Amino acid sequence: MSKITIEHIAILTNNLEVLKDFYVHYFQGTAHTKYINPKKGFESYFIRFESGARLELMRYSSTVDEKSGDPGRLSRGYAHFAFSVSSRRMVDKLVEELRADGYEVVSEPRVTGDGYYEACILDPDGNHVEITE
Repeated sequence: MSKITIEHIAILTNNLEVLKDFYVHYFQGTAHTKYINPKKGFESYFIRFESGARLELMRYSSTVDEKSGDPGRLSRGYAHFAFSVSSRRMVDKLVEELRADGYEVVSEPRVTGDGYYEACILDPDGNHVEITE
């Protein structure tokens, strides 16, 4: 099996710029260019740390749950974490294995607007887990 690593941890925030500045200033992170998806009302920054670890800071302009339509969607706090499985083929393979074992696939494998090849599943407690190449 290929090497699997935690790719990043994501945090939702209503204060995107403040949180970005916090991690850059106090933890010597380097902020990448802001990603903006106006169609989804979504903005994010990836912050890279010297160790190679990355943090994704995310903000939605609305707080409506995309899956259920629930207007109470979480607007700050833990969003997801992502595992890198090294290749698109491994993303597809793992998603199919998880689906066959009864886990919910909430986002099929695809290339996202910010260039990731990823899918998202729910773990047994309902937490979002991204699987990236």
